[in-house]
Amino acid sequence: MTEPLTLPRLVATTREISPVDALEYADPANPLVWTRNGDILVAAGPDLLHIDVGEDGRIAAIADLWRAFSQTADVYDEVELPGTGLVAFAALAFDDASTSPSTLIVPTTVIGIRAGRAWKTRIRLMERPDDIAEPRPVAFGPSWSASLGPGAMDPETHDTAVRRALEIIDSGEAQKIVVARDVVGTVPASADIRRLVRALSEEYADTWTFSVDGIVGASPETLVTVRGGEVSARVLAGTRGRGAHVSDDEIITAELRASEKDRNEHRFAVDSVIDALAPHTSSLEAAEPFALELPNLWHLATDVRGQLDGGASALDLVRALHPTAAVAGTPTPRAVAAIREIEPFDRGRYAGPVGWIDGNGDGEFAIALRCAQFGPVGDAPTRTVAAHAGGGIVAGSVPEAELLETRVKFRPIVDALA
Repeated sequence: MTEPLTLPRLVATTREISPVDALEYADPANPLVWTRNGDILVAAGPDLLHIDVGEDGRIAAIADLWRAFSQTADVYDEVELPGTGLVAFAALAFDDASTSPSTLIVPTTVIGIRAGRAWKTRIRLMERPDDIAEPRPVAFGPSWSASLGPGAMDPETHDTAVRRALEIIDSGEAQKIVVARDVVGTVPASADIRRLVRALSEEYADTWTFSVDGIVGASPETLVTVRGGEVSARVLAGTRGRGAHVSDDEIITAELRASEKDRNEHRFAVDSVIDALAPHTSSLEAAEPFALELPNLWHLATDVRGQLDGGASALDLVRALHPTAAVAGTPTPRAVAAIREIEPFDRGRYAGPVGWIDGNGDGEFAIALRCAQFGPVGDAPTRTVAAHAGGGIVAGSVPEAELLETRVKFRPIVDALA
């Protein structure tokens, strides 16, 4: 008879500290960071637990594992703000068929700032003393830039891919398929990735800027936030580039709101979120769509809010939601199958969920967009980097316009890498 698996018990202690530059405490080569509008969580020092799951059902497995850790943990939290106490970070693959694992990381130290209050959390195994050295700030390394070029999905291949997606849609098998393309390159092996995180967080302050296990970006799309029994999400679908003047933006946003193609694309995405959250909520409502302004583009956006019913955690809801129509298509199974057929690369963590969860099951997860995936640091003088951007293909999509949309979406991460 197989002995039951015994998980280690965790102890987390949170104390308030004086404000610091939290990013200085992150690992320069592989920072572990979550930040938006000045609020920030940063892992410092070594990982306590780094768990990779690579088989089918990986999100459910990680959700169940974290629930088990949380139920047996001892937590001493004098601050009691979102992100204090027991915390783990997660970067999850877009597709269960991906060769990239879905990863849960429990740090030994977390430094956080929210609403001007700062804290430090130490996490250890119950059977071991807290013998990890106190983390110290590390000065930022010199500036660097990436060398980037076309990936497997160059413009000509992208044109073919969009036309194939339209064939599937015209056949009636799907109503929407999201097609992505890539740019690839290298960065110096010594590159201080914290510089990229800081540049993105300053330029795109109202997005979720993240760096988790090699995936770094600034996503405007909240997959799900859970806090004190409430759930919220922001759905984005339908895109236009920013204009050169205010008058241009007024025309662009009016066209975006009036576009039947963009409204249909947006409706598919909102409906997929509502359908996924409904079984877990006692009340749920979607606000009216609005034009979300970002430094480089406009999105059609809808905020969804509700009350949880049944005690689902943030990771449980990530499992229910992912992949949404915004990053896969409608219906989801056929759209994912089409993506596997059409795209000549493994998406890895691109368009997958990324975020954090605490011991109560509360947390924040975004969709990993406007991002780059960094390879490991080895003996070579460089490390690999790949960035992705995509667009939703629906009836009426034009390949040339879809290519232009990906160019606009590439700008945040490609400009920051340059």
